[in-house]
Amino acid sequence: MAHPSQLGFQDAASPIMEELLHFHDHALMAVFLISTLVLYIITTMMTTKLTNTNAMDAQEIEMVWTIMPAIILIVIALPSLRILYLMDEISDPHLTVKAIGHQWYWSYEFTNYEDLVFDSYMLPTQNLTPGQFRLLEVDNRMVVPMESPIRMLISAEDVLHSWAVPSMGVKTDAIPGRLNQTTFIASRPGVFYGQCSEICGANHSFMPIVVEAAPLSHFQKWSSSMMEA
Repeated sequence: MAHPSQLGFQDAASPIMEELLHFHDHALMAVFLISTLVLYIITTMMTTKLTNTNAMDAQEIEMVWTIMPAIILIVIALPSLRILYLMDEISDPHLTVKAIGHQWYWSYEFTNYEDLVFDSYMLPTQNLTPGQFRLLEVDNRMVVPMESPIRMLISAEDVLHSWAVPSMGVKTDAIPGRLNQTTFIASRPGVFYGQCSEICGANHSFMPIVVEAAPLSHFQKWSSSMMEA
């Protein structure tokens, strides 16, 4: 959960998000080094008298400033491609959940169960209990077992939506007539919040996403109670 004045990312709750955080730090260090070098060169050119006429025509310098950017791009691109392939890889999911975006709520279908289908609406402010978050709490959370591969099938019924949970490293568009797929593994128990990340109308800000990761025994009790309700 993000807190006021937070500058960085939320704490990672999945292996993919941990990889994304590491890649962010890696790329930021490359950007920092490039910025420092450029600032140094600009400062030197503005404060030093250029008395060496050979500096205007130097093959060595031209080779350096041609090869160095290519090397930097490769150093950034290779980890990025690795993470892209990891995000697309889905291997033997333990649970499949279909999330359907509506104006302005989410509905969830646990395809491994026959009757586990429910809608998830934002709780009005007057219905909140102490400790709950305004504009982020819902009446029915999506509960998943922790440390299990979860496959998400995401679509929409009316307009474009986007199912996004930052701490899980998940953000997938919900498009009417199309089924998008993503996956995540909750590495620790907890409640993780997200919101629709595609402008979808007047109440776009009022369709939050709440994922609760719990031990398998708790998930089994929850799923039984939801199917009996």
